[in-house]
Amino acid sequence: MMPIEQFRQAAALIEDKILKTPLVNSPALSRMFGGEIYLKLENLQKTGSFKIRGATFKLLKCMNDIGPGGVVAASAGNHAQGVALAARQLGIPATIVMPEWVSISKEEATLMYGGQVVISGQSIGECLDEAQRLSLEGRLFIHPFDDADVITGQGTVGLEIFDDMPNPDVVVVPVGGGGLISGIAAVARAMAPDTQVIGVQTAGCPSAYDAIMKGRITQVDGRSSIADGISVRKVGQLTLDIIQECVDEVVLVEEEQIAAAILLLLEREKILAEGAGAAPLAAVMNGAVGVPQGGKTVLVISGGNVDSPLLG
Repeated sequence: MMPIEQFRQAAALIEDKILKTPLVNSPALSRMFGGEIYLKLENLQKTGSFKIRGATFKLLKCMNDIGPGGVVAASAGNHAQGVALAARQLGIPATIVMPEWVSISKEEATLMYGGQVVISGQSIGECLDEAQRLSLEGRLFIHPFDDADVITGQGTVGLEIFDDMPNPDVVVVPVGGGGLISGIAAVARAMAPDTQVIGVQTAGCPSAYDAIMKGRITQVDGRSSIADGISVRKVGQLTLDIIQECVDEVVLVEEEQIAAAILLLLEREKILAEGAGAAPLAAVMNGAVGVPQGGKTVLVISGGNVDSPLLG
């Protein structure tokens, strides 16, 4: 178990580099589902995603290990932007490997945040391979999820939730590689052990769900998803270990359910969530996650970076 002091130290270290995002009650959703629904709005975070938390803490923790070549990461979106901005804020060069199919808007956003983009590979796995190769040239490699420092940084989302609301009944978190839910769940077990932590994955790429069912990591044949931020074909070993120890359940949602959740958040809350960020609400809407009647449920809206054509 990761000690709570580790997360407190991370929060203190990164507090002037990130935003403390709001935890807001949704009267409309609460009426719809019969329990108090709260939204943790990481879509309002710098770069539009929680990813800058883990990237910033990793960089600060490893400053003495970073040479003139800076850092390198691989991502098609949020991790790329988080690493690029975190590095720029600290005056560190950042090289980001992105796949050949990356959207123009996400490539441009990464460049805008100060990253040097290298286009290489047809999959995130191939991008990770290239990033690790580039790390041999003197750059520090920052893994998107399977890294203790990255997990610790993401866990500061949990600290903010439980500081604002000491004992929610349920916290629902999107799951891709597992970095965000690992951090939140580790904090939950220390601060609110009676709180249920439930993960949500897209049925089109159920890597964590399959790994839990089989008791080992497997690589799934993921298909294209509106929730591209959690379409990770293989979870990390470290994240799986924490998920197995600290997460109560991982459930699945379908594409049309995620789309309906994006629309509901726009219509009722005027909140723009990307597919991954809307997945927790999709799981409530399809009944995979039950809302305790009269209880308190927190949905982690992990990001809001939606390409304009996809939103249309």
